[in-house]
Amino acid sequence: MIEPAPPTPVFGHRSDAVDASLRELDGRRVVWFSLDGGKHRGAIGSAEGEALERAVRIGIDLGIPVIGRIASSGADVNEGVAALHAWGRVAKALADASGVVPTLVLTVGPAVSGPALLLGLVDHVVMTADAFAYVSGPDVVAAFTGVTTTHDRLGGAALHERWSGVATLVAPDEDDAMLEVRALLDYLPSNHLEDPPIEASFDPVDRDCVRAAGVVPARGAASYDVRAVVTDALDEESFLELRPAYAPNIVTGLGRLDGRPVGIVANQPMFRAGTLDIEASRKAARFVQWCDAFNFPLVTFVDTPGFEPGRDLEWRGMIRHGAELVHAYAAATVPRLCVVLRKAYGGAYIVMDSKRLGNDWCIAWPTAEIAVMGAPGAVQILHGRKLRAIAEAEERAREQAELETEYEDRFANPYVAAERGYVDDVVAAVDTRRALAGALARIGTKREVRPNRRHSNSPL
Repeated sequence: MIEPAPPTPVFGHRSDAVDASLRELDGRRVVWFSLDGGKHRGAIGSAEGEALERAVRIGIDLGIPVIGRIASSGADVNEGVAALHAWGRVAKALADASGVVPTLVLTVGPAVSGPALLLGLVDHVVMTADAFAYVSGPDVVAAFTGVTTTHDRLGGAALHERWSGVATLVAPDEDDAMLEVRALLDYLPSNHLEDPPIEASFDPVDRDCVRAAGVVPARGAASYDVRAVVTDALDEESFLELRPAYAPNIVTGLGRLDGRPVGIVANQPMFRAGTLDIEASRKAARFVQWCDAFNFPLVTFVDTPGFEPGRDLEWRGMIRHGAELVHAYAAATVPRLCVVLRKAYGGAYIVMDSKRLGNDWCIAWPTAEIAVMGAPGAVQILHGRKLRAIAEAEERAREQAELETEYEDRFANPYVAAERGYVDDVVAAVDTRRALAGALARIGTKREVRPNRRHSNSPL
C-alpha cells in the first residue's frame, strides 16, 4: 500500500490494533491513524478509543487534516459496555473536528456495528471494492426479518457508492484508494481558517467555451451530460467528481477556476431529467455545507424542470429534505456564483442558489428559460377552460401551440428575470469561463458576518 511518509516524533501511538502519528503526505502535514489488526480485527476497546480520540484532537489542536485507515470488526465485546463508550468518545472527537479540519477515511475491510457510524461523521470516505460497512450484520437481519443476506449485499462498497452515499469514492484496491485520498487532499485547506490552496493555471482564463456551447440541445426535453459544460468552464483536467454514482441527477465535485479551488453543484439532465428528488437534495445540501465550512467558493450550474413528483417522495419527506438544500445554500457565506444553462422552473430554480437566496453573481445563457413552470403546464392552468371548449382536436392543438409560444416569449426567457434583478447578466455560452473567472476575482474576498447564535436548526 502507498502510505504517507514515516511519522515525526511529535506524536505517536502503536498497538496491535491502532497506529497513529503525525506524518507528511505529499508535503502536507496530517494526522494519520490506522485501525486494523489485533486479536479481533480492528476491534475498538478502551485503549483503541483513547488513541483514536487523541489523534483526532491533535489534528484539531494543530489545525491539520485527519486521515484514517479503518478495518474494524466493531466494539470489542470482551470489554463489554466500556467498548461502546470507547467508540463513543471517538465519535465525539470527530463531531468536534467537523467543519474545523478535513476528515478523510479509507475503509479497507469491515466497518461494522456501532463504529460503522464513524464513517457517517467524517467528511469523505474512500472504500476499497472488497470493503463493507453496516450497523446490523447479516445474522441480526436474518433473525429479525427472516431475510438471508451477505456482507456485500447488505453493506458492500458498491451499495454505499450507489445507494447510501456513504462512499464518496470507491477504488479497486488500497493503493488506488490512497491515490484518491491524495487527489482529494490536493484541493483541501488544512483547516477552516485557511483558504484552499491555489495552483498556477496554464489554461487561459479568456478561453472560449466552445464545447459547452455546443453540447446543450436547444430542445428542452433533450438530455445531455452537464459534466461537459462543467469541465469546459473549469481549468483543464481539474474537475474531481465526488459521489458520482449516488443521486446521479445532481453532480457535485471540486475543480479549479483560474487556479482557485471551487465547489461545483450541477443538475444532470442525463438522469431523471435533472429533477430534484430526496437523495439529490441531501447530496447537494451536505456538499454545499461542507464547501462553506472549508472556504470553497460555490459555482452552481442550473438546468432543472423542478422537483420530481410522486406520492412516495412526498411520504418520505420531500418537503423536509428539499428544505435541507434551501437551508444549506441560504446559510452559506462563501462567494456563490450561478449559471442558468437552460430550464430553471419553479421551486427547484429557487433552491439552486437563486439570487434572493443569497447568491452573489447569477448569469444566464440566452437560451435559459426562467419561469414558474414550463409552457405546457402553464398554458393548461391559464387557458385550460378555453382549450377544452374547442371541440376539434387539430384546432385545439394549434391553439395550445400558439399559447405556449406566447408564454415562452413573454416569460420563459432570461431577460424578464434580468430586468427584475434576479439575473445579473445574460452571457453567451462561449463566454461562460470568462464571466465566472471575472466574477470570482471580484468577489473572491467576500466575508459575510452571520448572527451570533449557538447554531441554526437545520432541517436534517
